[in-house]
Amino acid sequence: MLEEIYQSSTEKMEQCIVSMRVKLNTIRTGKVSTAIVDKIKVDYYGNLTPLSQVASIIAKDATTIVISPWEKNLISEISRAISSANIGVNPNDDEEGVKLFFSPMTSEQREANAKIAKGMADEFKVSIRNVRKDANDKIKKLLKDKEITEDENKQALAKIQTITDDMIVKVDSTLVQKEQEIKTI
Repeated sequence: MLEEIYQSSTEKMEQCIVSMRVKLNTIRTGKVSTAIVDKIKVDYYGNLTPLSQVASIIAKDATTIVISPWEKNLISEISRAISSANIGVNPNDDEEGVKLFFSPMTSEQREANAKIAKGMADEFKVSIRNVRKDANDKIKKLLKDKEITEDENKQALAKIQTITDDMIVKVDSTLVQKEQEIKTI
């Protein structure tokens, strides 16, 4: 029973970290990332389709993203989808595809993005602590139902805390890495 609780809690906490990394990728850093357009969907023959499924997306340099659709008739649709997504840049389209030119980030923008990243990390720490709380509640219920001893209860709570501490360290290290990316020119 306890092993199932440990395993389940670890998996849920790992999922929080994966979700955090995905969400942090949407924050602009010193070098523009193609993740900025990941959530954009294009009307492709009546279906909303992710941009990555109808075009190749390349970060040409630190401030430029080039989107080359596989079908040239999609250029205007891609341009429209990017405009409506409001990602902070206007699309420039030509006969080859769509180019996004991002201005270099100011130090104020870098600081603001670092604060956003810290806020996201704090949200995920809360999620991890909620998983810990659920696990602790399950362990306390096992003790109450006399399915485990008092010593097993203490050991189980300590193990859940150790797992939680390890996950919080992963969140912090991921945040530090992201902050370095944001502040790198």
